[in-house]
Amino acid sequence: MAQVAVVGGGWAGLSAALALKEAGVDFRLLEASLRLGGKVRTHKGEGFLVEGGPDASVRYKKEVLELSERFGLTPIGTLPAKPAAYILRKGKAHPLPEGLLQIIPGDLKGLSRTSLLSLSGKLRALYDLFLPRGAKEDESLKEFVERRLGPEVFAALVAPLAGGIYGGEPEELSMRAAFPQLLELERRHRSLILGAMRAKKMRGSREGGSLFFSFQEGLSVLTRRLAEEVAEKTLLGAPVLALEPLGGRYRLHTPRGPLEVEAVVLATPAPMAAHLLRPFLPEATALLKGIPHTPAATVSLAFPEALPVQGHGLLVAPGEGYRVRGFTWTHNKWPGRAPEDWSLVRAYFSGEVARLSEPELARVALEDLRRFLGQEVRPERTFVFRFPEGMPAYRVGHLERRERLEMALLKAPGLFLAGNYLEGVGLPEVVGSGRRAAERALAYLALAPTP
Repeated sequence: MAQVAVVGGGWAGLSAALALKEAGVDFRLLEASLRLGGKVRTHKGEGFLVEGGPDASVRYKKEVLELSERFGLTPIGTLPAKPAAYILRKGKAHPLPEGLLQIIPGDLKGLSRTSLLSLSGKLRALYDLFLPRGAKEDESLKEFVERRLGPEVFAALVAPLAGGIYGGEPEELSMRAAFPQLLELERRHRSLILGAMRAKKMRGSREGGSLFFSFQEGLSVLTRRLAEEVAEKTLLGAPVLALEPLGGRYRLHTPRGPLEVEAVVLATPAPMAAHLLRPFLPEATALLKGIPHTPAATVSLAFPEALPVQGHGLLVAPGEGYRVRGFTWTHNKWPGRAPEDWSLVRAYFSGEVARLSEPELARVALEDLRRFLGQEVRPERTFVFRFPEGMPAYRVGHLERRERLEMALLKAPGLFLAGNYLEGVGLPEVVGSGRRAAERALAYLALAPTP
């Protein structure tokens, strides 16, 4: 009998499985599909390297970097570009203001010079320098930014940036769950802009070089290394049909037969976790179902010509009439992603439009790209990736929901959750979530009575 079952073979599940292997614990990793990696999906062929899901991790969070060091993988940074990104607003592409910290202005010179904001919008943002601290309870991103920096900064700058990270409706995001660092700036420095300026000054040269990184072979190279490490304990095409508590153990029902274990790490999306917990944890099920998810999709278009684009990409502000959230000029952002003299463009969708069929998504992506470029371009290759379960939305009250979920799980000792709906949607947070779930399982096994 294996000691632990890890359900779900995305980066959270793979990280949990690796931690269990390193601890010398017998485990099984069960993945419903025939591939591992979850939302990390890399296509390679005909001279192209296309990321269907996330295309990068960040250097200032250690979890993915530590894995890459463990496997001897060398990160690559983005290609030089200044400005690196633009926001489309009022029909014009504006460079991002210089000196941003996350999604807010952190440089007075950059704020004063940006073409993205009107004079009145800039003056309202500067009012942040004199405002008192806000209340301590959770509030939405929209409420927070409009209170501190004004409605124009939210609509023109913060909404497209936050939408590019989380998808869905950035207006409803919880500050405490999605951007706690910004709340901490207000708490410590009162003024958000002053706090951002001081934080950037303290970091100094520690963030020299590219903020984002990937690998020459794409992010899936890390999936492969993780998969190789736990291959002997991995079952593909093994969906868990039901999870049954047995009083100190759990029985997992799969098409290959039952599996009994002492502990379970559920590293599936929240809807699947809710489905498995429904028969015996109704409160946890309701809490999981209450986490909204926004469908997402990407469409990469390859053109045998140089397109008139600048920087690494373009985000679209609300109200512009586009259906894409933004474009990445992949050939400008990463080395070796397309044949020489080709352009590779990635369009990102979230919300109801992402439910369209693959042909419809490809058509919409091309229409929006043609509209932006103002010319009739024709792709020779199209790559479509759909994620129906998409991204979890961290709405106001998310941290309280998570705490209630942890309390509800106390009724099922030996059962632990991991995934992007808990502690963050970025790859470092997902990896960390898996490792922490494994550590809790190990602690449980150490304290559990011997049968």
